[in-house]
Amino acid sequence: MTRDGQSERDETPDTIDFAARFAGSETFRTLFREGMGLVEETAAYLDGPGRAESRELTRTGSLVYATESMRLTTRLMQLASWLLLQRAVNEGEMTQAQAGQEKSKVRIDGPASTRSGPGWEEMPELLKALIERSIRLQERIRKLDAAIYGREERPVETPVNPVAAQLGKLNQVFGSGS
Repeated sequence: MTRDGQSERDETPDTIDFAARFAGSETFRTLFREGMGLVEETAAYLDGPGRAESRELTRTGSLVYATESMRLTTRLMQLASWLLLQRAVNEGEMTQAQAGQEKSKVRIDGPASTRSGPGWEEMPELLKALIERSIRLQERIRKLDAAIYGREERPVETPVNPVAAQLGKLNQVFGSGS
């Protein structure tokens, strides 16, 4: 107990305690394996079956495939960077504060996938599944990041479909014809 009647536990923020426990937990090791496994699985798909499947798409489908595969790989590389920082904390290679400074270079909030619009329905099912799994992983890591580093969670913004935005501008300028 301290002089003001509070226990010492009350003076230590729970987020620091959570961070220390999380970094060394089996939960983190499982998350780390899952994340790195998803990176490897995605790379194997994009270099193999995905490459062949992308050749069979229409022009629009090919554009969406290229865009979404870039978003997917970017998202996974950022998530892998976050996981590697947390593992470095776990293994004593850096402090939580050092990891916090380094993670300012890591963007776990983006890039978002549209998951709709022209060409999306053409996407190979395995690519769609990898995107969905990466988004679920991203959400889990965002929640953990907020708990560890004490930030408020910000929802991932879905970008405006650029084609729809351009069509909307054209419609404003030229009218809908009705």
